[in-house]
Amino acid sequence: MAQHDIEVSNAWARGTVPAQKVSGAYLEIRSAAASRLVGTSSPVASQVKIHNMMMDGNVMKMFPVDAVALPAGKTVKFAPGGYHIMLMGLKQQLKKGETIPITLRIEGADKKIREVEVKVEVRDLALPATSHNH
Repeated sequence: MAQHDIEVSNAWARGTVPAQKVSGAYLEIRSAAASRLVGTSSPVASQVKIHNMMMDGNVMKMFPVDAVALPAGKTVKFAPGGYHIMLMGLKQQLKKGETIPITLRIEGADKKIREVEVKVEVRDLALPATSHNH
């Protein structure tokens, strides 16, 4: 998927059980020019935020980030245990096989914001990954 010289691949979200209100989405972004991911949104959740995870001693910590640098020509991976997109306040169950939309807001070197619509595949909730508990 190319839009404004932004390529997004391997976009997926973790499926949920009926009452679950939080999930994570993962993808790979490649930008032709240096830019930054500065925001996200989706109609399936009341809040959509960029988060990162890292080890602090022996404890895995998760925290929100304002932006993620997208170096020119390099792929930035959003994967379990690192950068990811938190879907909070889910308005529906995310079922395996469905596709949900997520909008990425990318800021270019010119400071203009471009919106990139991504179709995200919902995968099995049983896939192993790092916990999304805060």
